[in-house]
Amino acid sequence: MPSRFPGMDPYLETPALWSDFSASFITYWRDALIDCLPDNYEARIDEKVSVVEVSPPRRRLIEPDVAVTQREPSWSPSPAPAGVATLEPVTLSLIIEEETHERHIEILHRPDRTLVAVLELLSPANKEEPGRALYLAKRNALAHLPVHMVEVDLLLKGQRVPFEEELPPGDYYAFVSRGDRRPRCQAYHWTLRQVLPAIPIPLLAPDPDVWVDLGAVFRTTYERGRYARSIDYATPPPVALDAARLAWVTERARGEASA
Repeated sequence: MPSRFPGMDPYLETPALWSDFSASFITYWRDALIDCLPDNYEARIDEKVSVVEVSPPRRRLIEPDVAVTQREPSWSPSPAPAGVATLEPVTLSLIIEEETHERHIEILHRPDRTLVAVLELLSPANKEEPGRALYLAKRNALAHLPVHMVEVDLLLKGQRVPFEEELPPGDYYAFVSRGDRRPRCQAYHWTLRQVLPAIPIPLLAPDPDVWVDLGAVFRTTYERGRYARSIDYATPPPVALDAARLAWVTERARGEASA
């Protein structure tokens, strides 16, 4: 079943669906690249694992394992044996570290497999602390290498990646930073009401860019993931919206508008 929205579906930002959606989107994005890359290039999915300290407010946002979603039972220690000295303990909170898995696409030049470009689909962890600082450090390190960077932001929530200039107006963005033209960067921007655009993916000179239709990648991801069966479109969207955008999203979600 196709999405009820012409472009990105804001209901996919719920933590219960985003991880699956993003992993699938990256896979189909890689597949679309393979279909149009010259024979002397390859596209591969790689994964970076990071461990960060999680503060108490953030811990409450971590998605629990399905097996442990039952109500936490009340607990008290067993009584001490009679005749022994005891102390009243003080209850403390552990420092919990969260492990994050960030997938991205690497374009490699054959036969030596030289890294040509890194393609990222931004995640919630990239756009809020403590993961944001780690992502920006990685981004800065890549910016000092002759490697192209492509970042796609399909999230309304969280902080945008920083630039010296103010971003053009939009709900979603794709940033194409060419390794031989930095610090300049091309910013593609669009709204909730628009389809996802095609964007260029730069290769090594003199090879021309290849273009990937993000809208087609999204449609494949949405339909093969059968997200329409999992989303309750009768509920409010999981993101904060102004009155005009909320009214439009609500109409689309309920099937009350066709455009």
